[in-house]
Amino acid sequence: MAFPEKFMWGVATAAYQIEGSPYTTGGGQSVWDMFCKRPGKIADASSGEVACDHFNRFREDIALMKDLGIPHYRLSISWPRVMPSGMRNVSQEGLDFYSQLIDELLVNGIQPHVTMYHWDTPWELYLKGGWLNSDMPSWFQDYAEVLVKKLGDRVASWMTINEPQCFIGLGMEQGIHAPGDKLGQQEILWASHQALLSHGKAVQVIRSEATNKPLVGWAPVGGCAIPHTNSTEDIEAARFATVEMDTFNTWSTGMWTDPVFLGRYPKVIEEFWETCYQQPADGDMEIISQPIDFFGANIYNAPRVRAGANGKPEVVRDETGLGRTLFHWPVSPEALYWGPKFFHDRYKKPVVITENGMALSDWVHLDGKVHDPQRIDFLQRYLQEFERAGRDGVDIAGYMQWSFMDNFEWAEGYRFRFGLVHVDYTTQKRTPKDSAYWYKDVIATNGANIL
Repeated sequence: MAFPEKFMWGVATAAYQIEGSPYTTGGGQSVWDMFCKRPGKIADASSGEVACDHFNRFREDIALMKDLGIPHYRLSISWPRVMPSGMRNVSQEGLDFYSQLIDELLVNGIQPHVTMYHWDTPWELYLKGGWLNSDMPSWFQDYAEVLVKKLGDRVASWMTINEPQCFIGLGMEQGIHAPGDKLGQQEILWASHQALLSHGKAVQVIRSEATNKPLVGWAPVGGCAIPHTNSTEDIEAARFATVEMDTFNTWSTGMWTDPVFLGRYPKVIEEFWETCYQQPADGDMEIISQPIDFFGANIYNAPRVRAGANGKPEVVRDETGLGRTLFHWPVSPEALYWGPKFFHDRYKKPVVITENGMALSDWVHLDGKVHDPQRIDFLQRYLQEFERAGRDGVDIAGYMQWSFMDNFEWAEGYRFRFGLVHVDYTTQKRTPKDSAYWYKDVIATNGANIL
């Protein structure tokens, strides 16, 4: 089979990780600007204040994308760059930057895929309660209207929100990402509901305002599990671990995707709502479950599970011997088979891998090149599994490699490198790695060279 004829091959980035903070160019601050100023929160005491200086170098970066044969680019927009306070006033300079960026992509034959929100909540909205404030969905709707009215004639696809599990789970529950809060389950569920409502309202805006009929989706963490064996029992245990939910868990895929695709929360969440001091309003689920076109999923790894004594999944030690990335994440290629399979079976939507890649410690070698054979091996293994899912009936629609270039890796600072392109953060020199040229061949052959 190889990959479908119109399969979308691309790369992905996020605004705060590459652009340089908007407050340095007339925009507003985000919770990440705030968080980076707190001692001990970022591993190397760095920030995204400059990052890859993409704001000033986007034409150079897009030209490099073109040279590498990349046809699709998933970028995110910085909310405080466009609306410095998060509401009301719009920065024309910030909005024009993204308009120019999209024009430059199109001139170079690259289709833009835009994520509205990738974690950089405007600082002034955080002071008003952020995702706990019941007005947040309306603020997000206003922000979406600004974006779509300006850019909605040229964007190939829109993704509303990236990885709510992270900005709520890591940022508001565990406190290890911005804004660094540690809230209880009721507050976490309420913030999650506001995020889901924001997604739904943004979908409504895109459907009503975009003039080129783009694809619409979002990009949650695609948490999934791999069956330990091919027995029916282990497969069903892995399916349960992937899409079902029997206890409150912010990282559960079903907590997020059931409301969006099925219009209801899992039973355990419905029961939990009954004990909460704030509850969904009539009509909320209709807004949240606005029809979208694809199932976006950020998948990097997955645990192996087997059926326990009661049939429920239990995690088993990974015995594949494939090791771990620099992030200490297990290398588990079958995640790109079983995750898409379980998601497609349940939600009946085309699957787009909106992020997948690995962290390494890359450097420019004495020959002036960046050799990263582990990344090539990693990507080939994962893509082979995704193609296998397609052969077995999953509607596989696209793959966005994370990331186009090395960048600010949130709480880890600049210690880890995910990019196909090496960035010298002192000189801002870009050097395509061996994996970039390998991926160029993958795209040129529509994946035939990896099978």
